[in-house]
Amino acid sequence: MKFYISTTGIKRLTISNSNSNSTAVKPPAPSSTAPHRRISTRSVLPLLLTLAIVLPFLFVRIAFLVLESAADCSSSPECSGWRFFSRDDASHSRLSEELSRALVDSKEGGSVGSEDGVGSFNELVNEMISKRQDMRAFALKTKAMLYAMEQKVKSARKRESVYWYLASHGVPKGLHCLCLKLAEEYAVNAKARARLPQPEYISHLTDPFFHHLVLLTDNVLAASVVISSAIRHSAAPQKLVFHIITDKKTYTPMHAWFAINSIDSVVVEVKGLHQFDWSEEVNNRVKDMLEIHRLIWKRHYNDFKDGKENRELDVLSSSSLSLLNHLRIYVPELFPDLNKIVFLDDDIVVQHDMSSLWELDLGGNVVGAVVDSWCGDGCCPGRKYSHYLNFSHPLILSNFDPDRCAWLYGMNVFDLEAWRRSNITSTYHQWLKHNLNSGLALWRPGELPPSMMAFEGHMQPIDPSWHVAGLGERPPQLLSKEVLEDAAVIHFSGPAKPWLEIGSPEVRNLWNKHVNFSNKFIKRCRIME
Repeated sequence: MKFYISTTGIKRLTISNSNSNSTAVKPPAPSSTAPHRRISTRSVLPLLLTLAIVLPFLFVRIAFLVLESAADCSSSPECSGWRFFSRDDASHSRLSEELSRALVDSKEGGSVGSEDGVGSFNELVNEMISKRQDMRAFALKTKAMLYAMEQKVKSARKRESVYWYLASHGVPKGLHCLCLKLAEEYAVNAKARARLPQPEYISHLTDPFFHHLVLLTDNVLAASVVISSAIRHSAAPQKLVFHIITDKKTYTPMHAWFAINSIDSVVVEVKGLHQFDWSEEVNNRVKDMLEIHRLIWKRHYNDFKDGKENRELDVLSSSSLSLLNHLRIYVPELFPDLNKIVFLDDDIVVQHDMSSLWELDLGGNVVGAVVDSWCGDGCCPGRKYSHYLNFSHPLILSNFDPDRCAWLYGMNVFDLEAWRRSNITSTYHQWLKHNLNSGLALWRPGELPPSMMAFEGHMQPIDPSWHVAGLGERPPQLLSKEVLEDAAVIHFSGPAKPWLEIGSPEVRNLWNKHVNFSNKFIKRCRIME
C-alpha cells in the first residue's frame, strides 16, 4: 500500500495496493470562504518597539507644548498651528530667553513664600494652564515649592537626629530596674556584699604574671557581657584578672552582680571612684579637664541650636561629659602597680582568645591599636583625622594630616611603664589649654580627639583582626561574615548600642548570646524583651 500526498496541501489522497485495484478517496470540496490568518509575532514585535520609541517622545513633546501654551497662545485658534516635530527658531529662542530671565529674576528675588498654596507640581501645571501665567510666575512658584520642600527635609532630618539622640542616650527601663534590684540585694544579702576579690586572690591584682584587663563603666549588664565573653573564649581563664572602675552611684549594684555571679578562679575587682585617694594636684587637674570638655560640649551645643553646626547630633553625646570616659588618660594613676594592661570599652564582645596581646612587642610605644583596615588600602577602620579635628585652624593643620586614619579606641594594649616615662598626660592637658585659648574650636566634643593628639608618636599599629568597630553605627557597617567571625573583638561603637531598642537586629545577636537570660534579676526586669 502506498500514500501519495500533494505538496500543496491534502487535496487528494491516493491509496494504492499492488494486489488490488486502486481506490481513490477524494476530500470534500473546499469551502468557498478563505481560511482565517493568524497574526505573526514577527510582525507584532517591530510594531511594539516602534511604539515604545515614539510614544515617550510624543508625550514629552506634548508636555512641553502644553507648558508653552501659556506664553505662546492667547486663544485656541492661535494654537491650531502647533507642529509636533518642528518649531521655528524664533519661538525657541524667545522661550529660552524668557525662561532664563525668569530663573534669574526668581534667584535674585527676596523672600520665598507659599505662592497661592500650591502643594504639588501637578497643581502648578494645572494652574499655569488655567490662568495663562507666564514663565516668570512659573519659575517663582517652582522656587517656592522647592524651598518649602527643602525646609521640610531639613526639619525632618533635624528631628530624626534629636530622636536618635534621645533614644541612644536614655537609660532603658530594664537597665534602670536591674540597678535598683541589685542595690536592694546589696542591702539585704550578705553574699552580695562579699569582698571582691576573695582574700586568697588579692595578690593577683598586682602580679605581672596574670593578664590584666581594665573597664571603666557604669553599665552593669554591658560589663557582664564583656567579662563573660572574654572568659568563654579564653584559653587560660584562670590567668585573667578584671579591674572594673565605676562611679559612686553604680558601685553598689556593680559589686552585687559580680559578688553573686562569681566565677571560680576568675578574679574580678570592682572599685568606685570614691575609693581612690588622689593628691590634690591630680584632683585639680581632673576638675580642669572636665571643665574644658564641658565648655567644648556647650559651644557645639549652642552652634547646633543656632543652626551653625551641620554635623550630626551624636557629637553632643552625654558620654562627652562622662568622667569615666575622660579618666582613660589617667590609667597609670589608677593602676600604679601594673605594667601592661588591655583596655576594653563596655560595648565590645570578645570572640577569640586574647592571651597573645600581652606578648605583643609595642616597639617602645605606649599604646597598641588597630589603624590599618580589613577593607584594603585607603579605607580607614574608623574615621580620618579630619572627622575629629578642625583643620581650618592653622595650629591643627601644621601638626596633623587630615587624611590620616584615626586609630581605634575601645580595645587597646597599654604599656604603663612606657607611659610613665613619657609626657603623654601633660601633652594632653597642653592641648586642652590650646583649645581653650583658641575659642574651643580645635576639635569636636569627645575623649578621642585630644587623646589622638597626646599619643602622637607613641602608637604602635596592631593586626586589624584584633578589633572590628562600627557595629553601632546607623546603619551598621556592612561587614562580611568572615570578617566578623575572624575578629577577636567586635565593637558596637556608635549610638545604636546592642542593649537599646535602636540596636541593629543584624548584629545584636552577637551580643545577646552572652547575656544570662536565666538570671533572676534579668528575668524580673524583663531585659531585652
